[in-house]
Amino acid sequence: MPAGPPGIDEAGVTAWFQAEVPDARPPLRFERLPGGRSNLTYRVRDAAGGDFVLRRPPLHGVLQSAHDMAREHRIIAALAATEVPVPAALGLCEDPAVTGAPFYVMAYVDGAVPSDEATVVAAFDEQARAAAADSLVDALVALHGVDPDAVGLGQLGRREGYLERQLRRWKRQLEQSRTRELPVLDEVHRRLEAAVPAQVGPARVVHGDYRLDNVILSPAGRVLAVLDWELCTLGDPLADVGLLLVYWAEPGDTALPLGTAPTRLPGFPPRAALTAAYAARSGRAVDQLDYYMAFGYWKLAVILEGVYARYTAGAYGEGDDTWRAFAGTVVQLADRALEATTHAGR
Repeated sequence: MPAGPPGIDEAGVTAWFQAEVPDARPPLRFERLPGGRSNLTYRVRDAAGGDFVLRRPPLHGVLQSAHDMAREHRIIAALAATEVPVPAALGLCEDPAVTGAPFYVMAYVDGAVPSDEATVVAAFDEQARAAAADSLVDALVALHGVDPDAVGLGQLGRREGYLERQLRRWKRQLEQSRTRELPVLDEVHRRLEAAVPAQVGPARVVHGDYRLDNVILSPAGRVLAVLDWELCTLGDPLADVGLLLVYWAEPGDTALPLGTAPTRLPGFPPRAALTAAYAARSGRAVDQLDYYMAFGYWKLAVILEGVYARYTAGAYGEGDDTWRAFAGTVVQLADRALEATTHAGR
């Protein structure tokens, strides 16, 4: 493969840019961006100072349902006409011969991804952190207010039985990615399957991995773009809320799904404040969130077990050993999920 970071055929991608992205001026420079452990993300810079972002599946261990580039491109293109902040979709390449896998290109959004404590401390004061939490809720309410049919996403997924389908899907992906026995995850799945709450209201567009470090923020804390739409479908909006709360650590919390927890810093409100704000702005009842949090812990454990399996198989290239900690994180999340199922049953 010609020169370029792993996953990029520089000659092939440059030729595609010349044909499909009129504003791009070769030669192009490619830089792998951190994060994006499900799909690979690259910043692309051209000779005229232009910036673009390219997304493609991992190098190995691809699960089709989780790495569908055409689907992700379709979602952000459709949401561009709504109040949901998304990067502009610039092009889709479905020919794997270009760089080894399908990919799509979107506009580069200039801002900060609040991925860890150091980034947040450097980029945002306490007022901006509070504003970020507020804007994060607003963006989620906007997403859940979208009529899927009105934006061409009515066929994105089935409208009924979302939680049942999710439980089946992630159980299947756990089996496909399994490298070891995880009996607690199996027990949590049994409990969740036995106590699925009825969905309240119509199905809406659900992000599937909504959290602070999946957005780009302005210096004042406004959400400029929501990222990482590969798990998006139609379903129960409360699943997004439950998962957001799973990620949203408070001071004193020790279970950190991502190993970092900027929401523990001064300025960020507690989980209860996010819940109240979402309930007030969306008009949705949130009295069954314990179940959705249990589901969120379980789903996240399954996702990270898949990441762990792909890392061990070399799917993300060399030079990153952060995956080693995921083995223990998966077990920790499974235990939190088991505890949450107990609360959900009360």
